[in-house]
Amino acid sequence: MTDVVADPATIGPDLSQGVDRSAIPEDGVFPGHVDGEAVMLALTRAGIVAMTATCSHYSGPLYAGLRVGDTIQCPWHHACFDLRTGRAAKAPALAPVACWRVEEVGGKVFVREKLDTPSPSCPKSRSSRRMVIVGGGAAGFAAAQRLRTRGFDGEIVVLSADADAPYDRPNVSKDYLAGTAEPEWMPLKDDAFYADLGIDVRLNTSVTAIDAKAHTVILGSGDSLAYDKLLIATGAEPIRPSSPGFEGPHVHTLRTIKDADAVLGDIDASQTVAVIGSSFIGMEVAASLRNRGVAVHVIGPEPAPLATKLGPQIGSLIRLLHEANGVVFHLERRAVGYEDGLVKLDDGTVVAASRVVLGIGVKPRLHLAEQAGLKLDRGVLVDASMRTSDPGIFAAGDIARFPGAAGDPVRIEHWVVAERQGQVAAAAMMGEEDTYSDAPFFWSVHYDVTIRYVGHAEGWDAIEEIGSVAAKDAEVRYIKDGKVVAVATINRDLDALKAGERVPYPR
Repeated sequence: MTDVVADPATIGPDLSQGVDRSAIPEDGVFPGHVDGEAVMLALTRAGIVAMTATCSHYSGPLYAGLRVGDTIQCPWHHACFDLRTGRAAKAPALAPVACWRVEEVGGKVFVREKLDTPSPSCPKSRSSRRMVIVGGGAAGFAAAQRLRTRGFDGEIVVLSADADAPYDRPNVSKDYLAGTAEPEWMPLKDDAFYADLGIDVRLNTSVTAIDAKAHTVILGSGDSLAYDKLLIATGAEPIRPSSPGFEGPHVHTLRTIKDADAVLGDIDASQTVAVIGSSFIGMEVAASLRNRGVAVHVIGPEPAPLATKLGPQIGSLIRLLHEANGVVFHLERRAVGYEDGLVKLDDGTVVAASRVVLGIGVKPRLHLAEQAGLKLDRGVLVDASMRTSDPGIFAAGDIARFPGAAGDPVRIEHWVVAERQGQVAAAAMMGEEDTYSDAPFFWSVHYDVTIRYVGHAEGWDAIEEIGSVAAKDAEVRYIKDGKVVAVATINRDLDALKAGERVPYPR
């Protein structure tokens, strides 16, 4: 990651030596350290508690996050933890953080030894129920993990067409492609995790049909698999232009680790690459390839990269960042063909490029849902619990269109949204009431600048800039019908968390 956490030994005092009880804030946390680890104290409804002060997702500075009631949210990727138990309440963190024994003596609070953290495991006594999850991405993985941690004692089967076990997909276009993330960092969990929890992950496994009446899925092998409840989390696939020439061997899309490996196997610093698309994937690919010394041209229809998503102010900053790092832009242009190493643009000009990477968006994989007879509307229609028109089938992630704040369905292609929807779906599959009602969140990395975005703005009437985007210190508010519907921040991580509380649901 580009963010850096301070040395735990430099965070606050040594809590094993005790601090005055009065130093612990009523509505915050008191950070310090014990035995070389960052630890924080908090006053909760359960009394004074101590827990590890770094996030279990990417070791973010949890102590610098936002406290809401008896929960605390990480400023990096907005994972949420229960202060009383250390439990990871909401993705992207899925593992708990450790708690420590606390002792109060003479008005001082001492942090003693670390407590054992109970780990979920495969139940010794198994029921005959079977939950089947189609898709091994964010939503599918989070649902499988949450089923077991919520006490489901039956069989859990994850059917994934991917060659790799669930991994950190956002990093495919960021650190992994840039060469700053080792391959072993990418898996969300190792094989032992799935074995311990009794989660049957079947890779390279396609599903060709769903027989909703018989409660079975049909596999590519011809075999069938019965289910009690089914979660469809098939995600999305990259869009290819209909223009000629974009099906060749040196034209790449980027969605999976396999895709990234194909890019890296075909592109080196001797190549010139045309990135088609100036939105998130396109710009992250551009930054990652420049990190490897590759010459990059970006072709996009907007006047500034990401302008239709983040507005002209941030769009201009992103353009300047990339130009300062050697990216050449061809904006307000569309690619209409690729032949003999030349990308043809809609104004008749050409861009010389020996390789092409496409980043013009994705489309939801809806074939299975359509074949199963589910109600569709540019996605699979679900309720707030991720239940489809078939009460035995759920959908989450990039394919799901769920009710927005005004009741109109929305579909959002964000990693954290997919994980949290998978968690909600898991609870509902077990018959527990849970609903998705979080502010959508994502982050985008461009060299030394990370943009955090909360909410959902398909359009806006006005943009309010607090601070300075140009100085890389800003909160940008997107306003629709007099209300703030989304917020983007640069170097104001705590403000992004606060925005998540003000913008509680997609508009």
